[in-house]
Amino acid sequence: MQQEVSPVSDERTEEAQKREIRIRRNFSFRLNMFFFVTFFAFSLLIVRLAYLQFVEGPFLKEQEHKIGTRDVYIPPIRGNIYDATGKPIAYSKSTQSLYYTFEPGTKEEEGRKLAEKLAAVFAQYGDKTKEPLTAEKIFEYMDFGGKVHLPYQQRRIKTDLTEKEIAYFSEHRDQFKGIDIVEESIRQYSPEKVAVQLVGYMKKFSGATDLEKYKSINDNQEDPTLKYLNSEEVGFDGIELMYQDVLRGRNGLKTYPVNSQSRIIGPMELTKPVKGDNLYLTINKDVQLAAQNAITEHLAKIRTSSNKAERAENARTGYAVAMEVKTGKVVAMASMPDYDPNLWQGGISEEDLNKVQYYISNGAIREVQAPYEDDNERKKHPSSLVFLGSTQKPLTILLGLKEGLITPNSSYNDIGYFQFGKKGYEVKVRNAGGKANGLLRPWSAIAHSSNAYMAAMVGNALYMRDGSKGLDIWDAFNKQFGLGVLTESGLPGESAGSINYYKEAESGSPQSALIYASFGQQGRYTALQLAQYAVTLATHGQRLKPQFVDRIVDAEGNVVQSYQKEVLNTIELPDVYWDTIEKGMSRVNVQGFDGFGYNFYRKTGTSEQDVGGKRVENAVFIAYAPAEDPVLAVAVVVPEGGFGGWGAAPIARKIFDAYDEAVGLTGTPKKPASQDAAAGASQDGTTNSAEH
Repeated sequence: MQQEVSPVSDERTEEAQKREIRIRRNFSFRLNMFFFVTFFAFSLLIVRLAYLQFVEGPFLKEQEHKIGTRDVYIPPIRGNIYDATGKPIAYSKSTQSLYYTFEPGTKEEEGRKLAEKLAAVFAQYGDKTKEPLTAEKIFEYMDFGGKVHLPYQQRRIKTDLTEKEIAYFSEHRDQFKGIDIVEESIRQYSPEKVAVQLVGYMKKFSGATDLEKYKSINDNQEDPTLKYLNSEEVGFDGIELMYQDVLRGRNGLKTYPVNSQSRIIGPMELTKPVKGDNLYLTINKDVQLAAQNAITEHLAKIRTSSNKAERAENARTGYAVAMEVKTGKVVAMASMPDYDPNLWQGGISEEDLNKVQYYISNGAIREVQAPYEDDNERKKHPSSLVFLGSTQKPLTILLGLKEGLITPNSSYNDIGYFQFGKKGYEVKVRNAGGKANGLLRPWSAIAHSSNAYMAAMVGNALYMRDGSKGLDIWDAFNKQFGLGVLTESGLPGESAGSINYYKEAESGSPQSALIYASFGQQGRYTALQLAQYAVTLATHGQRLKPQFVDRIVDAEGNVVQSYQKEVLNTIELPDVYWDTIEKGMSRVNVQGFDGFGYNFYRKTGTSEQDVGGKRVENAVFIAYAPAEDPVLAVAVVVPEGGFGGWGAAPIARKIFDAYDEAVGLTGTPKKPASQDAAAGASQDGTTNSAEH
């Protein structure tokens, strides 16, 4: 008998099977999901590990290194500065120095007691061959009044400590509050004071950030070897500033391994500082010193001279520049009186700063006030920028020829003055001493230095033809010769001079402006501008860039950069125009050139200037030689020096002689006359002793 299956039972079995299938499917899905998530997680981990290893690894390693090390930066070793022959002018010396750091709240009495203790140590353990520092001088260096240093700046008390001094302070450090011994590179300058204002001086970086160059120099600087350190000294003026990047070099680094308590736990790693490149200047030390001495000696002479034409009682300063005609190299630049730039080491004292404040700036390239402590007295004397006076006249004649106002043979009857202006308001332009020169041509107008000729034949003639537009013609022509524009030497703080003819046109008239300008009374310029102007005359129209660095040499002696002549602009004029002015310049009367063995072109100038309610006369002089093939141009300015032929020309003669002996106006150094005489005496078998 066949058994029957219940429909309900079948339905239950089928439902159970479906449920089991669903469970298996869910389990399979969850298992797959688990494997997928696990795979994805492991993949992310592997990618992250790879990123850490290859991308972030170097950075993390560096961070680990930083946590376990301490870095101490070493200031770079500055390159040296030499003259053209390789004689040192500025050089760096490694030494140990003692510094004092002022702590707020420290009383002056405490400072004086510390100064006395330091003086006693210096006297006992210092170098006995040197004059010991007094307690008063040490206290002055501490600068409690903050006249020289900012409050946080260290004050250098003494350099070049002896081993005994170093040992004593190391053992008794706790007895000298605020004192530190620092190993540093000290800038030394030639004791002969060679071109000190041109070379410039240095200051601590922390005290130099007011200069535009240093304001943001560390911003975005990622290379630690190039980052400026507050403790290092940087160029603050002159060549030291101009070539700061070349001279500086790179920082060194001392790296110390430390533990969590910042204690050193291993040997130090040293990355030596890189020495900066050396500069070889165009300045010739012998010529430079001759120029400096010539100014100093001549100033002393004319202040006390019994010769009325030479006497200049108020002549206290003088400026001279000697520039090679064929190259533009400046072989001498003197701004006198000068001072000892070693005073800046560690910060100049207030006393020393007061003594030298009027001699720090380079009066040969910028305006420097007369060296009088009393403000009211200083205002009565001219600065280093003076009017050209008659040294303007060769350029005036060139402009007259170029503009067709005159020809090389144009004549004019000089009666001693030129008169202009409306009837009843006439103004007379007089020659020096009211001298009537009679019939003049362009060349003889230069030789006789005729104000009347320049005023009538060029200044007034230009106004009558072009009116006020004549000022623009005058201005443009003068600037082509470097008068009224920068010489482009690159020296920091160089002046473009001070032109007055546009102001005179407003306060007076365009006519008076051009007339006064024609004989050198409307523009005040620097000695460097005058030298560049003289070179432009000597080259017949090539204005050369003044060069101060002959070559840059690295620490291994390799030439990094050499000098190249640079022509700034060229003035094209017929040869007859140049011949005309040089004919006149060859006949200018001048003092101090007796026995000069070369033909030369020159122009004296006596510029008049109203200062402090009185009129003064400044001595100005330009010259270049030899006439047949010019090699050297010299410009001299002596404020309140009187006549240019007496107050300035003799200085130029000594500079020419020094150059001739050191370099040679003909290409070969010439023996001094004393050596020639000695050689002649030895050949004759006699000596000078018989003459005594």
